[in-house]
Amino acid sequence: MKTISKLLLAISFAISVTTSAFATTVTAVSWGGAYTESQKLGYGDPTAKALGINIAWVDYSGGLSEIKAQKEAGKITWDIIDVFAMDTINGCDEGLFVEFDFDKDFPPAPDGTPASKDFFTDMPSKCAVGNILYSWNYAYSTKAFPGKGPKTIKDFFNTKKFPGKRAIYKSALTNLEIALAADGIKPGKGGKKIYKALNTEKGVERAMNKIKELCANDNCVFWSAGAQPPELLVSGEVVMATGWNGRFFNAEVGEGAPIKQVWDGQGLDYEYFVQVKGGPNDANGMAKKALAMMTNTEMLAGSAKYIAYAPWRKSSIAIMEAGEPWYKDGKTNMVPQMPTAPQNTKNYFLVDPIFWADNGTELGEKWEAMKAGL
Repeated sequence: MKTISKLLLAISFAISVTTSAFATTVTAVSWGGAYTESQKLGYGDPTAKALGINIAWVDYSGGLSEIKAQKEAGKITWDIIDVFAMDTINGCDEGLFVEFDFDKDFPPAPDGTPASKDFFTDMPSKCAVGNILYSWNYAYSTKAFPGKGPKTIKDFFNTKKFPGKRAIYKSALTNLEIALAADGIKPGKGGKKIYKALNTEKGVERAMNKIKELCANDNCVFWSAGAQPPELLVSGEVVMATGWNGRFFNAEVGEGAPIKQVWDGQGLDYEYFVQVKGGPNDANGMAKKALAMMTNTEMLAGSAKYIAYAPWRKSSIAIMEAGEPWYKDGKTNMVPQMPTAPQNTKNYFLVDPIFWADNGTELGEKWEAMKAGL
């Protein structure tokens, strides 16, 4: 009996040691689908393995309401959240998220470049660390233009040289920016001149008129869901469409659709991670350790094996370049598909979340009035 008791005690101890070694579970919250899958496989699982923890991925629909409710109830269950720029600003101001000492909390690039200099552009708040960048760009049907296709943002608006219907986003966001880029305002790197113009009535009118000219005579189809632009191109309903680069990539590479992306005049948009203040793994430091590792050079590059979004770190591009073909299919080079690749960032604008937060309602009303008059 004593022998059996000792054996059971030994087994119990071994189980408890094994369990405690992996007892820490960091909960990361994101948007679900292929995007979360790319995060989990690209850097979530490798980080969990390296740190000897679990990282549990939870889906949500965005915004701050859920984490506010957890805080009010005194039952915070989330550690890390994938959010938009304005949510990092508002959540930081409201004390929901941890403020970072950026170059102390996040590791440098492999060559020693500080994290703050290695990320593609500045963070919108002290609580944000960049995750991925995606592009609002356009693609065209290679069936419609089998020879010399469009190359610039001006070509998108040139219906004489490239006749046929266009598909554009249903709202003013990014449409006004590309309209001004096509009308002669050079975005350069960042698009400051474009937003300077849009802060004037004259600039807004100029952009609206450019869209009206494009969409006259029922020449525009307005899309609302990300899957629509490639579908409209493949069906032949339109010959060019603005859209999100990841959707175009999936159609072209994943499904063999006869479309091609054009990067000139693209708008770069962003996703960020924040760490929840008072979360389950805030005090013990494990949430920050996991976040720092997930956003290092190698880990961010890992997500691009599974999705055509660009890592925030500039140094990740070199990692990918050295490992091409980088995509999970083992045959597709991913650097040319990255919104932040040098060849794709000769002429782009950074979508300005503060501009749209301040002016979105007013511009939205003008936009709808313009559409109603088409």
